[in-house]
Amino acid sequence: MLFDAFSGRLSMMDAAMAILASLVIIFLVLPLHEWAHGFTANLLGDRTAKYSGRLTLNPMSHIDPFGAVCLLLFGFGWARPVPINPNNFKHPKIGMAISAAAGPFSNLVAALVGGLIFNAVYLFYYGGNSFAYAYDAGVMNYVMMFLEYYISINITLAAFNLIPIPPLDGSKVLFVCLPSRITNVIYRYEQYFIIIIYVIMLLGFLTGPLHFITSALTNGVMWLAGLPFAPFA
Repeated sequence: MLFDAFSGRLSMMDAAMAILASLVIIFLVLPLHEWAHGFTANLLGDRTAKYSGRLTLNPMSHIDPFGAVCLLLFGFGWARPVPINPNNFKHPKIGMAISAAAGPFSNLVAALVGGLIFNAVYLFYYGGNSFAYAYDAGVMNYVMMFLEYYISINITLAAFNLIPIPPLDGSKVLFVCLPSRITNVIYRYEQYFIIIIYVIMLLGFLTGPLHFITSALTNGVMWLAGLPFAPFA
């Protein structure tokens, strides 16, 4: 992203397409991510997001300025968390886990849509293996580049959120397996865990797990995205 552009790791056009993809995600996909949390919670009996005015796709209701800047600079960021009260669920832990998982799932759906468009564009303009990366000069070069960044950022966001460390979504799924006395303590001090996340990221401890999860999700998403185009390959 911008950090890579400033350090010379990205060309100007690469940086421009990465920034454009990031802006689309900030204004369209991050609101979808938070809406998915609230919508799923609402279906399961918790109306907190609805009563808080957060059951909407309006980006102004969801954007976190600092999270948006981080996405532009480093390629991962966040929106304002949608409020969810697990006490309103019939089964609090399960309801919270399903509501939490809906966020990363929405990023994977967004990546899948990007993958379908990528394969359709490639097949129409280049005709050949839909998984190949061959570019011609011109506008389509930048369209394909944009789609690659769009898919990559969405999958990175899904992978990052699936890490089972509070307050990330993956921790809510993990809580299903933990006794209530432990989860209640974690919820009480959840805001402090973000410091732990920053520290282990700076120390590089998340690099390996993130790479593993991201690679697995990318392979799965692109395999699904390629299925409709397999007969034309």
